[in-house]
Amino acid sequence: MSHREVRSAKLKIKRRTRVVGIFPNDAAITRLVGAVLLEQDEHWQLEGRRMFSAESMAAIPELEDLPALLSAAA
Repeated sequence: MSHREVRSAKLKIKRRTRVVGIFPNDAAITRLVGAVLLEQDEHWQLEGRRMFSAESMAAIPELEDLPALLSAAA
């Protein structure tokens, strides 16, 4: 991932967080960032580029599993 692409993703996340303003919990932030990154990955796939492998995408926990993972990490 180039510096330009990272910067673009950060700016998209920043723009969307300004719209939301206040997040009710950490899971909401995770969902927003995940949605932005998933959107970017889909865009790259349409261009024939792949930044995230199928294995790394499979390693991402489901939203239902996040509370258990977060409490186990604490």
